[in-house]
Amino acid sequence: MPKIQTNKFNLWFTNTHILKNVDLQIKEKSVTAIMGPSGCGKSTLLRSINRMNDLILGCKTSGEIIFDGKNVYDNTNNVYELRRRIGMVFQKPNPFPKSIFENVAFGPKIHGTAKGQKLKEIVEKSLRGAALWDEVKDRLNESAFSLSGGQQQRLCIARALAAEPELILMDEPCSALDPAATSKIEALVGALKENYTVIIVTHNLQQAARVSDYTAFMYVGELIEFNQTKCIFENPQSELTSNYINGKFG
Repeated sequence: MPKIQTNKFNLWFTNTHILKNVDLQIKEKSVTAIMGPSGCGKSTLLRSINRMNDLILGCKTSGEIIFDGKNVYDNTNNVYELRRRIGMVFQKPNPFPKSIFENVAFGPKIHGTAKGQKLKEIVEKSLRGAALWDEVKDRLNESAFSLSGGQQQRLCIARALAAEPELILMDEPCSALDPAATSKIEALVGALKENYTVIIVTHNLQQAARVSDYTAFMYVGELIEFNQTKCIFENPQSELTSNYINGKFG
């Protein structure tokens, strides 16, 4: 069974049809890249998975997004629990105005899942999982804003990991970072799939090719092609996909 499956999923903002009959299957403990030109619906699809689009006035949907066998849009779902199980990392680092420790501890504290020594262990484990522990272990009480941009993004990943999610969504997590920081995030994405399912939205074709096992290409709200990344880049089945990969539009 796939970790995530969309069945004829549609989304509108008021009268604008953004996502159109998207059928997609995401394999567990893999990295899936979603690529396509600006405005094609990549980020909207990503935010649909943990229902963040619910916060936008006039949002309506049809079809299904199945997560571990249950439609995330089922009315019986606890949306807060859903978002704990499906972590999100945004385009720009968004640490809280708190210490490094308190940023990572925030989720377990809010959910009441840990305190005392157990909380300290979760913070260390999450920072190690985000490949940041060795850089900040002697600075845990310093402000998160004292970190570099790349470190702040890894801190946000650690904050997501601390909630013990099963799925991690990343919305262009490297777009605001320099090449060195981008390289660290890409290496981290590769390591995360040992324990998590990762979906990453990216404008960067080379990044999609480097970090993902599977790639989805979207255009004007439609899923044009989905396959193993090697197949998408070396033998695309759609002329649109081929033209995008070869830089004929973007």
